Amino acid sequence: MTSSPADELPLDGLIASLAVDVPDFPVAGVVFRDLTPVFADGPAFRRMVDGLAALSIPDPRVAAVAGAGTQPDGDPGFDVVVGVEARGFLLAAAVALDAGVGVVPVRKAGKLPRERIAADYALEYGTATLELHTDSITPGQRVLVVDDVLATGGTLGAAVALVEQLGGVVAAVSVVIELAALGGRQRIAPHAVHALSTI
Repeated sequence: MTSSPADELPLDGLIASLAVDVPDFPVAGVVFRDLTPVFADGPAFRRMVDGLAALSIPDPRVAAVAGAGTQPDGDPGFDVVVGVEARGFLLAAAVALDAGVGVVPVRKAGKLPRERIAADYALEYGTATLELHTDSITPGQRVLVVDDVLATGGTLGAAVALVEQLGGVVAAVSVVIELAALGGRQRIAPHAVHALSTI
């Protein structure tokens, strides 16, 4: 049986080999990192999901804050996965299924039908609002926040703020790609940020 490129390359190299940079999208001057070719490659997608879940086990200080103490065998370190619209939904659902926990969507304004909270945030190219159902996170619940790209940190910072407003404990933030020069990690501090690829 021959191995595929998904087996041979390191994970960050595999992601780089499949992702496509799209200049001037959605506006001039922004380079969009399109991960849909990684999603479409079964073995690559499997490795990406495994990587996001494996990097997300919190340190003992987070577990203590959440009231979990030490983690028993089989505990992934989080109780629920929050996915940020829209590509974060694909990743969060896969990670949650793999870990045996639930998944919660953080959506753009006007998409959730029931009582919700909202957070405004700045993008590289404007402003936007994210929303979360008020009953989707319970106080003390350990939450893994997942998205595809960490850029300026506006989107993920808003998602973290929503989780914490409902009393959730952010175990970690996991992303596929971090654009280090944009400083998003600092905006999310002191939360742990794990990236499969940093450019």
